[in-house]
Amino acid sequence: MPLPELLAVLMVVAVCALLLAGYPVALTLGGASLAFALIGHALGAMDIALIGALPQRIFGVMTNSVLLAIPLFIFMGVMLERAGVAEDLLETMGGLFGALPGGLGISVVLVGVLLAAAKGVVGATVVTIALITLPTMLRHGYDKRIIAGTVAATATLAQILPPATVLVLLGDQLNNAYQAAQLAKGIFAPESVSVSDLFAGALVPGLVLVVLYILFLVAVAIVRPSAMPPVAAPGGQGSLARVLRAMVAPVLLIVVVLGSILIGLATPTEAAAVGAVGAILLAALRRADAHAAVALCLGAFAALMALRTFLDLHAGVGLALALIVMAALALGLALALRAVRRAGWLGATVTRTAQMISMIFLILIGATLFSLVFRGLGGDEMVHRALSNLPGGAASAILAVMLAMFLLGFVMDAFEIIFVVVPIVAPPLLQMEGVNAIWLGIMMALNLQTSYMHPPLGPTLFFLRGVAPPEITTRDIYVGIIPFVLIQLAMLLVLWFVPGLATALPRMLYG
Repeated sequence: MPLPELLAVLMVVAVCALLLAGYPVALTLGGASLAFALIGHALGAMDIALIGALPQRIFGVMTNSVLLAIPLFIFMGVMLERAGVAEDLLETMGGLFGALPGGLGISVVLVGVLLAAAKGVVGATVVTIALITLPTMLRHGYDKRIIAGTVAATATLAQILPPATVLVLLGDQLNNAYQAAQLAKGIFAPESVSVSDLFAGALVPGLVLVVLYILFLVAVAIVRPSAMPPVAAPGGQGSLARVLRAMVAPVLLIVVVLGSILIGLATPTEAAAVGAVGAILLAALRRADAHAAVALCLGAFAALMALRTFLDLHAGVGLALALIVMAALALGLALALRAVRRAGWLGATVTRTAQMISMIFLILIGATLFSLVFRGLGGDEMVHRALSNLPGGAASAILAVMLAMFLLGFVMDAFEIIFVVVPIVAPPLLQMEGVNAIWLGIMMALNLQTSYMHPPLGPTLFFLRGVAPPEITTRDIYVGIIPFVLIQLAMLLVLWFVPGLATALPRMLYG
């Protein structure tokens, strides 16, 4: 093996070893990459001047409009959590279905779907679901392993159901890889893969996965009714009217955000901005002193849509009326923000959002340096040759990458895998005949979802361990998650043989 490629392999091994030793991810990626760049330069295997491209790459990340959707989606999810919207959903849905055998577990999955779509972040989802449901399920005699597995698996739906943060990041990286693959094939007017494509592609597989989870819980309730006993709804908590009151506004927000993306009315970044504003209004609705502000916002928005339909808003009367309506909308939003701030939700939401965004983008900068050095050492060419020379063609190459990503999930976070692995392996895969970019992206997303919950280092398991009561042991969590990991792998197998699950909806919507 040539010296540069040997250094590239050693760099990957060093990063994995340092991560296992517990060093911070972003600093490990950046520090190990810089060290091997210096070693490569000293040995004549790499030109250190290549590092000069790093500032330009970081600037490209900062000016990437697609990535602006991430802080907005995270803000939306954290605001809904802080305002107690998620808690209401779980309590009312549990009251509605809890009287059925296994009904409380099924309620957790169903509400998890809504929370996943509203939050898009696994950590926030697992903590929210766990804190609300674990004491209730334990009190009503649910099997501790079923409890742990259901909560952990449901929380990871935030990895695959739009608007998952993982899908936004994966869409950005996959688009870069797809365009690089087309250029390598001599196509100098490359097509693109958008985040909207991945959102549409992930919708059907994600919902099929939800159905599989529910079928498993129903089977457990039939075979072992003592593990999932029925629960009586106290005080009319399970009334349909209360469920509708708790669900209508959040579901409407999710439909508006996702619907506007899927039908092409808005980009993911624009829809994320709408979602953030909608979350503020939903939070304000929970304050009696802000109902008038929310009504003013909604009325102004409706008036603006009516004006847009019947008048030209670029000049004359239409422009004047539009400015008046926009002023009313701004006033209503300012009053709603004041109410949310007084409740103590705004500051906590902004702080948590800033923490999560800082973590994601610091990892992205470290991964950018890693990718730069890896390419400088010829690692990308080595990976290309290895995948191209595998017997069995594209199928064997994709299988090898899927297995590698699954195993890397033991030591690396999903964000790290997206930033480090996808830019290296996706271009050679997409150059192969018959590989659909959207299908490959959804396969990777499902695989990353599995990495979030499989033992021993799945982050979801640590989140759950941190908030679970003492009665639920680490062994309960690890054993309880196994059936759901197997369901996850079965879903990957189904998608392998039925790629239309991922490609049919994007093809129908976008051609």
